[in-house]
Amino acid sequence: MTMEAAEIERLIKEGLPDADVTIQDLRGDGDHYSAQVVSSAFAGKSRVQQHQLVYQALQGRMGNELHALQLQTSAPEIN
Repeated sequence: MTMEAAEIERLIKEGLPDADVTIQDLRGDGDHYSAQVVSSAFAGKSRVQQHQLVYQALQGRMGNELHALQLQTSAPEIN
């Protein structure tokens, strides 16, 4: 069972409503994705804590429907 990129994006945005999410299918197989996620929820959090927030937003699908997700997370830059 695989996940569509749009479903990954939808789940992340539900869990992190202000997130700017970019998803890329790395192999074209619907099983290996990369995600760039920018959210103010990440401010002041370690990289591990940021990734945990994304995994929580995926509601247990990581390792099940979603086999591999390469994450890049950051808080928005303040000018």
